[in-house]
Amino acid sequence: MTLKLLVLFLTPLLAGLVVYLVPSAKGNNFKLLLVFAGSYLFAITVTHILPELYRQHLEVELIGLFVLAGFFLQQLLEYFTSGVEHGHIHTHDHEHHHGHNHTHHTVSALVLLSALCVHAFLEGSMLAQPATEGFGYDVNAVLLGIALHRAPAAFALMTVLASQLHSRKRALPHLIVFSLAAPIGLILSSYFVERQVLTDTGLIYLYALVSGNFLHISTTIVFESSPEHRFNAKKLAVAVVGALLAVAVEYVI
Repeated sequence: MTLKLLVLFLTPLLAGLVVYLVPSAKGNNFKLLLVFAGSYLFAITVTHILPELYRQHLEVELIGLFVLAGFFLQQLLEYFTSGVEHGHIHTHDHEHHHGHNHTHHTVSALVLLSALCVHAFLEGSMLAQPATEGFGYDVNAVLLGIALHRAPAAFALMTVLASQLHSRKRALPHLIVFSLAAPIGLILSSYFVERQVLTDTGLIYLYALVSGNFLHISTTIVFESSPEHRFNAKKLAVAVVGALLAVAVEYVI
């Protein structure tokens, strides 16, 4: 539990702080990292999480409904985040707001942060272990996927907020709050599982909901990385490596 909490907190925090060393993330290396993370997340969802959910639960049609709900919940959250959670950086959107007062920027920063925290909270809560044994669910494989995806998200968040708030220093408290959201999700969901407020069935539905989130984010990353759907051998290779790593984690480790 302590290791999971540290990984969930430190990964986005350290990735966000990289903004102080590397001011821009427009390079191809950042995009390739995103493709790798997206491909891993997609593969771990379809080869590991979803089959496990369907194997564990009899009311399978309800699992599909929760996956769908998670998918569209993520679509709704992205309306507020502009895709920051999959590393999307477009600070130019806010260049038109110079005529507005500072509170406009602060409010939009808070809305962005709140939506990202909801998403991170759900991700963290997914790592809670069920009370009963026999749920063959390798949490560490999913933890790696979350860490891989949260690092570029934190970097994108800091880049966007530093631009919005005209100060990296002002953006720092937002990064700390964002870094705390997933650990809080894990702590609360684990507490509810222990107290049996969150039953095994409830936990499975929660996993299904977050799986829908993952499917939306991962497919968006892969589609966004290939504008006009041009073939890019390097990106395809990175995506295949990301997927193979997820398969290796599932079947080999």
